[in-house]
This record gives sequence, C-alpha cells and structure tokens, in this order.
Amino acid sequence: MDHADIKTLKLLSRQYPTIAAASTEIVNLQSILNLPAATEHFISDVHGEYEQFNHVLRNGSGAIRRKIDEGFGNTLTQKDKRDLAALIYYPEERLSLIIEEEENLDDWYRIMLHRLVQVTKRAASKYTRSKVRKALPKDFAYVIEELITEKEEIEDKERYYNEIIHTIIRIGRAKDFIIALSGLIQRLVVDHLHIVGDIYDRGPGPHIIMDTLMNYHSVDIQWGNHDISWIGAAAGSAACIATVLRISARYGNLNILEEGYGINLVPLAKFALETYADDPCEAFAIRGGADYDTRDMALDMKMHKAVTILQLKLEGQLIKRCPCFKMEDRLLLDKIDYKNGTVTIGSKTYPLKDNNFPTIDPKDPYDLSAEEYMVIGKLKQAFLHSEKLQKHVRFLLTKGGLYKVHNGNLLYHGCVPLNSDGSFKSVDLFGKEYSGRALYDELETYVRKGYYASEDREERRRGQDIMWYIWAGPGSPVFGKDKMATFESYFIEDKAAATEKKNSYYRLYEKEEVLDKILAEFGLTDAGAHIINGHVPVQVKKGDTPLKCGGKLLVIDGGFSKAYHSKTGIAGYTLIVNSHGMWLMAHELFESKEASVLKGTDIISDNIPVEQYARRHFVADTDIGVELRESIADLEDLLEAYRSGILKE
Repeated sequence: MDHADIKTLKLLSRQYPTIAAASTEIVNLQSILNLPAATEHFISDVHGEYEQFNHVLRNGSGAIRRKIDEGFGNTLTQKDKRDLAALIYYPEERLSLIIEEEENLDDWYRIMLHRLVQVTKRAASKYTRSKVRKALPKDFAYVIEELITEKEEIEDKERYYNEIIHTIIRIGRAKDFIIALSGLIQRLVVDHLHIVGDIYDRGPGPHIIMDTLMNYHSVDIQWGNHDISWIGAAAGSAACIATVLRISARYGNLNILEEGYGINLVPLAKFALETYADDPCEAFAIRGGADYDTRDMALDMKMHKAVTILQLKLEGQLIKRCPCFKMEDRLLLDKIDYKNGTVTIGSKTYPLKDNNFPTIDPKDPYDLSAEEYMVIGKLKQAFLHSEKLQKHVRFLLTKGGLYKVHNGNLLYHGCVPLNSDGSFKSVDLFGKEYSGRALYDELETYVRKGYYASEDREERRRGQDIMWYIWAGPGSPVFGKDKMATFESYFIEDKAAATEKKNSYYRLYEKEEVLDKILAEFGLTDAGAHIINGHVPVQVKKGDTPLKCGGKLLVIDGGFSKAYHSKTGIAGYTLIVNSHGMWLMAHELFESKEASVLKGTDIISDNIPVEQYARRHFVADTDIGVELRESIADLEDLLEAYRSGILKE
C-alpha cells in the first residue's frame, strides 16, 4: 500500500474510526445495492406552462395511478381509483370539496386514510428505512413510520393500526394527515427528475416552475436553447436580453419580467410609445393566452416592434464581431431598400409587410440610436440586478448542463450536429474547430465563463456571445437548424422565406449506425443505451412517433406549449424509467387544475412500452451502484489497514 493510498484511508478513517463503524457501513451499502432501481421521471419542453407541468409532476406521469392499480387491483372501482388519485394530486383542494359535501366525514376519513397508508407503503417499499425516514413530513413522522412499518412484536396489528387512525380522526388532525400523506406519496413515487430542456418562453409561468424545481427533492436539467437565452440575459448579454423581451412580448408575457422578476420595463414602454406613436405595428401581433389582458395590446405591440428592431441590430453587431460564427446571411437590415420597401435575400427580392423604421440609419443600419443605447443600458442593469432571476439562473447552472450521461442513457435537448454523410459537423469557436462531445463540452465551458468570468472581461464577453450563438447559431446542438428566421417571420408575407432547415441529425436518426456512433462518442457502448431528447414536437396527426430507430432514440417533447397543439394533435410525451423497464407516457391536452379537482380528470392517455427488462434492475445496475461499489472497496481497504496495523482504530 503506497503513501497516497494510506493518506486517502486516513481521511476515510475520520468518518469511520473503528472496525465496527467501517463494517456496519459496508453491510449497509452492500444491502442498498440489492434494492430495486428507483423511478426516474423525464420531462422536456415545459415552456412556462406551469399548471400542466405541476399536474404532470404531481401525478408522476401516471406513476401514482400505477401504485393505486397495483395496490387495489379489482377491489376498487375505476371511479374510486380516480378519486383517490385526484386526492393525492390535489389534497387541499379535494378536501375542501369533500368537507362541504360528505355527510359522514369520519367514515370517509377512515376509509381514505387506510387507502392512503396502503399506497404509501407500496411507494416506500423500494427504499431503505433511513431514506424514507428523511422524507417523512416533520409533524407526522413518527405516526407515518408506525403505520407503514410492520411491527412483528404487536399481536393484534390491525387493532393497533386502526386505533392510530381512529385517534387521528378524533383529535381533528385527519385533514392535515391526508395532506401530509399525499405529499409523501408524490415524493416517493419518483426518486429523480430530469428536465430535458426549455423551461422558459411562450407560457406564463417559467418563474413559478423554477421555484418548484428549486424545492424539488432531486433534479437535473439539460439546458434548451430557450433556457440558454435567459441565462445569457441574466449574464448581461444585450442580444439575449432583447431576445427574451421579444419572445415575452410576442406571447403576451411581459408580466413575467415585471411581476415575476421585478424588471422595470417603463424605459422600453416609454421609448416604444414615443417612437411608434402613430404606427399600428400590425406585423407585431400578440399571441396571448386566455389570461392575456387585451387592454395592454396596443402598447405591447409597440414594445414588441421596438425590441424586435433592437434585437436585429444587436444581433448584427454580434455577427460582425464574431466572423467565426459564419452567420453573415443573417445580416438583413443592410439588404433593405428603405425607399421602395423591399428586402433582397439571396437572389430573391420580397416586399416588406412593414417599412416604418424610424430608428434605422440606412447608411449604418446596425448602429443603435441614442435612445436605444439608453434603453438597452437600463434593461441590462435591471436584468443584472434582478435577485430572483439571478437565483434561478445560478440554479440552472448548478443543476444543469448541455448534456448528461446517466444510467446508460444520453440526455440532451436537441441534437448532435451532423453533416449530410453522418459525420460529426465541425464548428469554429474563435479559431478552433470542435465537433461531437468536444463541441458540447466547449460550448458549456463558454456558458459558465459568460456568467462567472467577472475578472476576465474578454472571456466573459466571448461566453455571452456564445450563449447567443447556442440560441440561434447553425452549429448549435440545442438549436439544430440552419438559421433563426426572425426577420422573415415578421417582415415577409411569403412563408417559404421563413423556412428553417433542420440539421441532418433529424434525417439520419433512424439509422442505427449513426446513433451507435453518437452514443459511443459519449462513452456509451452497451446494447441497451438510449438517447433521450426533446426540442421537436411529435406530430402524431401526421403519423409521427416518439420512438426512433426501434426505440434507441426517444423524443419526449412534452408538448406543454399551447402554441404547438394545433400541429401535434396531442399534448406530448414524458418518460418513466423504473426497475422493470422504460415507458413513454402519452398526454392529452390539459383542461385545467379545476377540472382535475372537481371531476378527477387526468391527462395520461396511453403508455408505450419502450423496453421491458429481462430481469428486474437493482441499484447495483445504476450509476449510484458503481459509486457504492467503489465506496465498499475503499472501506474494505480501510478494514484491512486496521486489521494489519497500518492504521490505528
């Protein structure tokens, strides 16, 4: 045993100072290896739709209903099972209704408490007692542990457990106990949550989703292109700030910035009102949801146009500053014939839908006006000093990355950029070429530099420019298209001009040799490895399927964004992986939280088996199992050091 090994064991001996302590931990870790693998929940493309996301989180994509079916089989009617599930999803709201309607409330409490205890037992069965104990709600920890743990020494167990429940009802704690049990069931049915990109944009509640994730027991996040634009905005990238503002304006969600993050938009509003006072801004319509206050529409349209022009200018400056991005084809403000109201893109000239550009100097179209400089300066300070936004973005950086290799699966939001022949596409980042995994790694490094590199201003600036490139660049793995046709979608009537061509990845991902090459690039060579990504909605009504290449690749775009529903014909898909296999869960459109509370409606329409394991998977088969075996090996070395006299107890 060399000096370095002895030094490592000395450090370990501080935690396990005796043979008995080390031995006990070895037994503990070895037993954990033989527990069933915990349930993982994969969700993608939430896009700010808080209510639907919250519902999917509460029902565990059907995991709770499966526990109910397993526990009660045919002993409960479908209605009873549906009511029990709704109670677990929304205990406080359901109880408010039940208390008003139920004639014999004590009997109802007794029945429901017994049922909830049974579901809790089943949900807790695959964990160690220690882990369950840590998850127990503080106010009822002792009581719940008694109810879900068999007590062999008690002769009349049924009488003992009945008396606990009877007493809870008698002393008026049944309501609180039901709420506590329901929350515990939600906590136990899913051990770990994976968010595979795009928490932000389109929907009205990304800030609420972020608060929810920050309080979730175990989560990782793979950044989507929309998330990256918000990280860039929080870091102070002017182009990303304009992008975030434009999309928020377009979907009638400026209140996310004002009320959710405390960002003052008065300078932008004042500038828009003065600059576009007599401009109807018809090309900048608002796609607000049902809650959108149409009284704000006229002002929002002006702000929408103002920030769109600002974005196009800032992007032009960035593209000129970073020629390695090879995005000169996106420089379109200098291609406008301002006198005739046309724009020439490539060899084709198009009439403009809107030719009122009071802030653009045709001789230097990418230069900001004095007023625009002032506005973007104030907005930048507001983003940098939004305490809540900075807290959310730091959480994204701590818990997130551009990809993750986990339990034999490769998770990323968009794609691995490919050439037409299936080879990895090389992308120039400030004079160096990167492709495949190296491209992902370098881009992620630049994201962190763009946020954290406060001392090195040049690296911070490059990092922020890279964040914008990840949002809209042709070599970005989370964008995956040849261009972001922002200008065309606003200013050109011909829809063909706004066509965005997808990367070859989306044409080649049905070829097994291509997917095997990608998996191997990220260190996954086992036959059972999968790629899990979102980003592109599955258009079921056109015959599309989330299973690609026989299930080697899974597209789990959750379809939360209402903007996509007319295209997809279904809300979307999430993924559940447990000790028995992998299932894609198909979701119907979410009606409302109120409908779920009142009628017990759910949104799970079907489950699609992806893979059913030949044998049940245990902790030993997971990444945690690898870590535990390494810990056991270290502890066994420590035991040997104690027994051989190398170290003293």
